[in-house]
Amino acid sequence: MTQVLIIGYVWPEPRSSAAGSHMMELIHCFQAQDWQVTFASPAQLSAHMEDLSALNIDAVSIELNSETFDRYIANLQPDIVLFDRFMMEEQFGWRVEKACPNALRILDTEDLHFLRNARHTALKQQRPMVPEDLFSEMAQREVASIYRSDLTLMISDYEIQLLTSQFGVSEDLLHHLPFMLDPEKLDQPRPAYTERQHFVSIGNFRHAPNWDAVLWLKQQIWPKIRKQLPDAELHVYGAYPPPNATALDNPAEGFLVKGWAEDADEVVRNARVLLAPLRFGAGIKGKLVEAMINGTPNVTTPIGAEAMSGGLPWGGQIEDNAHDFAQAAVGLYQDEAQWQSCQKMGDRIIREVYDRKPLADQLIQHIQLLRETLNSHRMFNFTGSMLRHHHHRSTQFMSQWIETKTRLAELQAEPQAATDG
Repeated sequence: MTQVLIIGYVWPEPRSSAAGSHMMELIHCFQAQDWQVTFASPAQLSAHMEDLSALNIDAVSIELNSETFDRYIANLQPDIVLFDRFMMEEQFGWRVEKACPNALRILDTEDLHFLRNARHTALKQQRPMVPEDLFSEMAQREVASIYRSDLTLMISDYEIQLLTSQFGVSEDLLHHLPFMLDPEKLDQPRPAYTERQHFVSIGNFRHAPNWDAVLWLKQQIWPKIRKQLPDAELHVYGAYPPPNATALDNPAEGFLVKGWAEDADEVVRNARVLLAPLRFGAGIKGKLVEAMINGTPNVTTPIGAEAMSGGLPWGGQIEDNAHDFAQAAVGLYQDEAQWQSCQKMGDRIIREVYDRKPLADQLIQHIQLLRETLNSHRMFNFTGSMLRHHHHRSTQFMSQWIETKTRLAELQAEPQAATDG
């Protein structure tokens, strides 16, 4: 049986974030092949994490900078190792290669962190992003991790184009894998336009682009909408709301911070319009596919809609400033014909861009091909082998130094503990 080891930056929380949902889509895809999946992470257990044991998935806590991982993976001997985000490849890649040199190593980016950071920097400086913003230390780390991996899963075709054109990454190292959804869900009953009311915004508060969007809504966009629709409310949902987020709750203004949504589909499905004023970010947005699959038209920004429609007409409205965003939201909320047209366009995007079956088939075929041709594939990725040689050496020595330092501290503490006892 094929053994898959996923090394996660965090434990998957499919009801908290799009990244968590996408990870579970990947896991289900692997399990459909009768592959045995193990999920390992150095992160603390979380309240909203998926119950992996109920899905017959081994959940293993691992340590950073510890030889215990070496013993663990040498015993497991996985056929495929998937690193969830480049930081995990940096930490564990050399250990995996040393213990399991023939294992296929896959990097799941979720989104390009350096692109998101570059856009955030430009926004904070109140200027457009320029190409120079991309060439950061984080870009060096992330692109190097892509080269060191046998295959990198990219959720955005815009980011594939960026990597190939700006950084010279070969398309042979990349695989486009957006969200994998079940279009049959579109056939389920959904509330009609007249059965819905209010606006909704949803997104994990720990994700900086979501928090910025909430502040922009509160300070500039929602007052303009509320002035024209005095009876409308905006319901703001998201996991892990901090005190400064709940402090924004103001029923008199119709701005209601609801926090954690037990059933995100339900709250989105019963709203008339979803608002996603994202001013920076990367990847593609789970909240927008969630809106489309629940038949809820949206208003978002060019950043929000980036790489999401496969060239098809958008299932809502796209605006990039507070005034036009508010006007688009009011128009969509009041115009039933426009609303229904946007809903149909959203349905088409789900069916043609996010259909789980062809996406899963293409991924498995690519993985199987690489497993059969792994030696030649690596031979043609000389840059990757060179980066692995130099990076893994430096990372290995640093990790072993930290490990030794920690062990010495423990040994020094033992006599003191015995004396205190």
